[in-house]
Amino acid sequence: MLSAIIVAAGSSRRMGFDKLFAEIVGKPVIAHSLNAFARTESVNEIIVVAQEDRHRDIEQIVRDENLNNVRAIVRGGEHRHDSVRAGLETVISDAEYIAVHDAARPLVTPQQIEHVFEKCRYFGAASLAEPIRDTVKRADVDLRVAQSVDRHELYAMQTPQIFERKVLEQAYQIVSEKMLLVTDEVSAVELIGRKAALVVSDEFNFKITYPRDLSLAGFILRQRGV
Repeated sequence: MLSAIIVAAGSSRRMGFDKLFAEIVGKPVIAHSLNAFARTESVNEIIVVAQEDRHRDIEQIVRDENLNNVRAIVRGGEHRHDSVRAGLETVISDAEYIAVHDAARPLVTPQQIEHVFEKCRYFGAASLAEPIRDTVKRADVDLRVAQSVDRHELYAMQTPQIFERKVLEQAYQIVSEKMLLVTDEVSAVELIGRKAALVVSDEFNFKITYPRDLSLAGFILRQRGV
């Protein structure tokens, strides 16, 4: 069984407003993310992790969108890994695999989710990723170029990231014990010596970070006929 944890507990500081409830093509950002997982055949349940003052808003979205496999909405923590752990503690006991996805990535498709899940079933850990296509430089503290970085083996990590449940739980046990900060789940499983397989993203799947991203995401969704 595959359980999906949708991480929606961020502060949206760079946006200046709660980006997850900004509308794209007539629906909140988070609704698009939830719908993608709800339409994915392999997903058995969805757990949403969000700030407590947004739970009622998410409950309303779940009703409006008829998202029957959203099983729980739980309170997020101070850091991302705290929120993911809260989701892990909520998934059903017989879930064998866990998907973690940023609610702020509304362009993900059910096909992408299935591709990552397929790779995870073989390797135990997998993530959607995009090759770095721009020239990459390392800068010093004065923002002057210090050196060039070979981009040919570099990938920008995306979500969903999907893992065998025991792998993710073991990784987050280490994160908790050592009080570490990790920016994604692949970084956590690296701590226990596991390597995640990458699935190269074949569709736009960027994270809504700035106001301009909303217009671009809307254009892409309209092109897809959403």
